Amino acid sequence: MSFHTFDYHTHTTASDGALAPHALLEVAMEAGVQRLALTDHDTVDGYLTLASSELPEGVELIAGVEWTCLHIKQVVHVVGLGFDAHHPMISAHVELLVRLREERAERIAVKLEKATGLTGLLAEAMALSGGQVGRPHFAQVLVDRGLVSDAGQAFKRYLGVGKVGDVKVEWPSLETVITLIQATGGVAVLAHPTKYRLTLTKVRALVAAFAELGGDAIEISYPGVTLDQQRSLGFLVDKYDLLVSAGSDFHTPANQWSAVGSFPVIPDDMPTIENGLINT
Repeated sequence: MSFHTFDYHTHTTASDGALAPHALLEVAMEAGVQRLALTDHDTVDGYLTLASSELPEGVELIAGVEWTCLHIKQVVHVVGLGFDAHHPMISAHVELLVRLREERAERIAVKLEKATGLTGLLAEAMALSGGQVGRPHFAQVLVDRGLVSDAGQAFKRYLGVGKVGDVKVEWPSLETVITLIQATGGVAVLAHPTKYRLTLTKVRALVAAFAELGGDAIEISYPGVTLDQQRSLGFLVDKYDLLVSAGSDFHTPANQWSAVGSFPVIPDDMPTIENGLINT
């Protein structure tokens, strides 16, 4: 892991991060990050909070978001960078995803209450989240209620893949999200391609589809990616004439392996999204 002067993938309390936007900015500055993108899940609130305030000298803030979408039946995340966060298309898309997430949270609560005999789970999850309600919030509620010992046990018993609280959502398509980002002036980046629990063959197919749909770049440097995986992704970058991006995928200071500005070095000679490709 190395520290960098940029980070194009971070999260705040606007979605599932532990730090408020201004607190994240302070941590980034302490780490020496000079170019920062807040890429909260399916919302631009974190970015807009910072963009509407006076930024310290020497810090460049980039509009960012991490959109949830579907390719075939696989949930995929696409980071948007440098788009117009005030564009009506962005607002409309956020509203759609808010509705989908609210409906999902309600369904999760109903299923968990039926399975556990507990009540009031949705209200407690909402109070914990302060915004978007996700499975981690329900996991914490189950811990607080004494039903499980920790979040890991909550996912193993109730919220993990195939469990009662694993509620599927018909997210927008990969094509829809790519089109949205580019139509609002941004760069579409396929987030952490090796983190979807896919075989290498399926990762290749995903990147191929992303490129065919007009995607701009893929993340090639992020916590957890190995050198061999980077080499494989580098081959796909060359094959499909893509750019590369990088970021910590920061969520909480408790995770030392994903500190702001900390991620593996981008391999030499990779075509990055730098040099004016991102508008601030």
